[in-house]
Amino acid sequence: MTLKAIIFDVDGTLAETEEAHRIAFNEEFAAQGLPWEWDRALYKELLRVTGGKERIRHFIEEYKPPKGEEALARIPEIHKAKSERYMRMIADGAVPLRPGVERLIREAKEAGLKVGIATTTSTPNVDVLIRATLGRPAAEVFDAMACGEEVTAKKPAPDLYELALEKLGVAHNEAVAIEDSRNGLLSALRAGVPVIITLSGYTADEDFADALSVVSHLGEPDKPYEHIHGFGWAQSMVTPQMLARMIEGWAGRPSRPVPPPGLGA
Repeated sequence: MTLKAIIFDVDGTLAETEEAHRIAFNEEFAAQGLPWEWDRALYKELLRVTGGKERIRHFIEEYKPPKGEEALARIPEIHKAKSERYMRMIADGAVPLRPGVERLIREAKEAGLKVGIATTTSTPNVDVLIRATLGRPAAEVFDAMACGEEVTAKKPAPDLYELALEKLGVAHNEAVAIEDSRNGLLSALRAGVPVIITLSGYTADEDFADALSVVSHLGEPDKPYEHIHGFGWAQSMVTPQMLARMIEGWAGRPSRPVPPPGLGA
């Protein structure tokens, strides 16, 4: 198995964006006259549902909030306005990239690897984050992007990773995924792609037993990662060379069966 591509998730992986999403949701609910407030504990629960529109619908159907029924038909409108709020926050520089992200992207390019995205968030959300942090359009940084609006079944279904592999022109055993959530882990594994987990604020206590490695972040020369589980215990940064060695070891590693979409997510 030869490493040819690295595929990144976005929210929680490239940057700790989830708190900005939560704030944008709450501000838009208030603007829409909806008496809803998603605190951090509730939002952590809601993040089990991938996709913003899907998350709002789940909240209405499961939590039965005031004005919920009348808001059902307005979910696309509410989510669109929320996304515009979020993008303004990101464009203003509210959220930096996580440690090691810019470095690993640069090193991957220098090593001749392709770099892709597989995310349930939208293409505009990816672009505004990359423009705000790297000063370039996302399409100039990444070789291919598979975003939420391009698939019907979102994570933990494998569709986004299968689309990313197709766009990158690589096989499942020629790529490694960088994720922060169990839904993302399952999505990649169901597409046959091994996964490195970088723990984020909202996902640190999730089950990552099937990840290739679990670390606190990707690491910088002056900020080594904390090793949590799996490969990489003797390293301090995730590098292309380290990833190549990891997937060689992963190729022959026995693993537990991965639950199919709809189970164990």
